[in-house]
Amino acid sequence: MARARLTGLDATLTIEGQRHDVPAAVDRTAYRIVQESVTNITRHAAAATAVVRIHYRPEALAIEVDDDGRAAPGLAVTPGVGLLGMRERVTALGSRLQAQPRDQGGFAVRAELPVDRT
Repeated sequence: MARARLTGLDATLTIEGQRHDVPAAVDRTAYRIVQESVTNITRHAAAATAVVRIHYRPEALAIEVDDDGRAAPGLAVTPGVGLLGMRERVTALGSRLQAQPRDQGGFAVRAELPVDRT
């Protein structure tokens, strides 16, 4: 997040829920989703702000990344290598990645990564 701020992006990180250990694969995937999302924002979105939210839930780690960039509702998204890589990582964990323009403008990335705590 500090690197993104150096580019002039007003980037915030919020962590919610009771923090708990997650499997290494989930931790790495979460890190890569945030890293790639913020990189995409700084390179392509022409955004002023980015908001990253991480929610620790009992059975999942949810990640949300929103920006206020130039993406518009209905805009067709052609996934690049970064989005494809995120999707592959999330799919390998048995989950799904959503990456699309937001109704109010900008772009949103969502993933809920399952955490087997047994």
